[in-house]
Amino acid sequence: MTLTDGAVSPREFPTNRGGLCQKGWTSAALLTSPARLTTPLVRRCGVLEPASWDEALDLVAARLGELRAEHGPDSVGVFGGGGLTNEKAYALGKFARVALATSQVDYNGRFCMSSAAAGGMRAFGLDRGMPFPVEDLGGADTILLVGSNPAETMPPFLQHLRRSNLVVVDPRRSATAELATLHLRPAPGTDLALALGLLHVVVADGHLDKDYLAERTTGFEEAWRVVAGWWPERVERVTGVSVADQRAAVQLLADADNAYVLTGRGTEQHASGSDAVSAWINLALALGLPGTRGSGYGCLTGQGNGQGGREHGQKADQLPGYRKIDDPAARAHVGGVWGIDPDDLPGPGRSAYELLDALGTPTGPKALLVFGSNVVVSAPRSDHVADRLADLDLLVVADLVLSETAALADVVFPVTQWAEESGTMTNLEGRILLRQRAVEPPEGVRSDLDVLRGLAIRLGQPEDRFPVEPEDVFTELRAASAGGAADYSGATYDRLASGEALYWPVVGPGSSPRVFLDRFAHPDGLARFIPVDHRGPAEPTDAEYPVQLTTGRVLQHYQSGAQTRNVPELNDAVPEAYVEVHPDTAARAGLAEGALAAVVSRRGRMEARVRCVASMRIDLLFLPFHFAGRGRANLLTNPALDPTSRMPEFKVCAVRLEPA
Repeated sequence: MTLTDGAVSPREFPTNRGGLCQKGWTSAALLTSPARLTTPLVRRCGVLEPASWDEALDLVAARLGELRAEHGPDSVGVFGGGGLTNEKAYALGKFARVALATSQVDYNGRFCMSSAAAGGMRAFGLDRGMPFPVEDLGGADTILLVGSNPAETMPPFLQHLRRSNLVVVDPRRSATAELATLHLRPAPGTDLALALGLLHVVVADGHLDKDYLAERTTGFEEAWRVVAGWWPERVERVTGVSVADQRAAVQLLADADNAYVLTGRGTEQHASGSDAVSAWINLALALGLPGTRGSGYGCLTGQGNGQGGREHGQKADQLPGYRKIDDPAARAHVGGVWGIDPDDLPGPGRSAYELLDALGTPTGPKALLVFGSNVVVSAPRSDHVADRLADLDLLVVADLVLSETAALADVVFPVTQWAEESGTMTNLEGRILLRQRAVEPPEGVRSDLDVLRGLAIRLGQPEDRFPVEPEDVFTELRAASAGGAADYSGATYDRLASGEALYWPVVGPGSSPRVFLDRFAHPDGLARFIPVDHRGPAEPTDAEYPVQLTTGRVLQHYQSGAQTRNVPELNDAVPEAYVEVHPDTAARAGLAEGALAAVVSRRGRMEARVRCVASMRIDLLFLPFHFAGRGRANLLTNPALDPTSRMPEFKVCAVRLEPA
């Protein structure tokens, strides 16, 4: 999109084909919003008051130095975001490990893409969410879309799905499910069982691609030992999806010349989310889809830089280029680029929720720096997270508005937003995009890169170690990523500015829009079937909490809502939290349309207006997660973690509904 005279207008681009959603065409409103922060804020006598940049930076650096001297480098934590540009994500991870020497760094992508990443790495040896261009979907005969509602989350994406038979897996009859050829409605938390059952049908009904399995995969027999026990009738009892619908879904996939399996947060944000992703990938492999031109498996990203944000080192276990931080060769390479001894790099730290849960405790960080995230709204068990933030000796937030997290901070840095800065982002296809500055930022506002450099110098780093020009940072990122799985070494601002389509890995003049056509990224070139089994939700319902809750997005808002709730057109459309509920479930709770309800879980209580929806399951409630205060859905959600990805179980927990 482009910015002209303060208005956002679309441009022709293959991913969105010139389309914008409501959030896109209203995004310029935030550039001049009265909610914009334009001066640093420092808490004095309990109140945030304006301060100079030097005063704010000096205060933060001095306090960080004191805490590190008294308690060690891990007394400081850093929390990043999946909406940061590649340059900022890279600089943030470098700042944490070099300027602070802390292992305590992670980011909100752990709440978004981590299960999909884990599943992709296990199966393919590489995590590129969609290892083919989005345009390829336009040629599909059938698309199985699991746990995603792009009609509201990314409407322009729907253009690529209209030709195909669309099979949607979602316990709600979402706006996307309304468009489906076939809608499968499993009970919340049973997606994995459904995937196992569909694979059983593939084998039992003779649709297994045996030649593909022999030539391009390994491990099917081990996976089949589990799947063999998931016959269709058993799956129907567990999931509620009829045998007929299971067979119909498989038939649509098997009859297609070109087919895709796509997953989203609905199937991934569970304490067994990595296994669920593996189960869907197993289904795709059994049908011979991944690495086949015109077919495949992919996951839909959930944040503005959901792909690039997880590649360049702001994860607890990662160095740039998607390298593992405990790999000696990776440490040597990145240490050389950064000009430090590899032995001085810290090891792996805590994952996102574990980091937040440890704040202010005897063994956890005493200070936290937050860039590009609003954890008071977005983290599970969010009241507990707010309590942990309150126990810190120092909370520092860089943001463009006074988010709910920034409002709790000791120091707030006002930073630039999308149209006021240049930088690269990597879209869901793995395509690197250059976003160039369109307008000057307001006076008094600096970039995140500038903030990091100012702090680093005050912490004793050489002046040239943390550049502030995005192209200079990208040049260093290219060197740090060289040879890694996510290799950006051949990409340059000049190539990107010329419009060249560059999909990582980019080595020299090469680019790989379809990365698995010849081989997968494991050393033997084969994809792996991963044996997984259904466990169900971490928290079952009972007499006190008899229904299940799931959460998600609405068209007008985005993530924690810190920005979209400050755009009048969007906030006027959906100004407060609501709970979708079947009319009979509402009636049993003594509630009617428009009434103020309380939704209560073992962790907290929130309030929302009732919306009676006849298509809802009677055992399910739905809450959007964009709202603050007592409207926070994440007051209720379960922080039970996936053992592999460390993803919290956002998508299902036990609750009760009652009048507020």
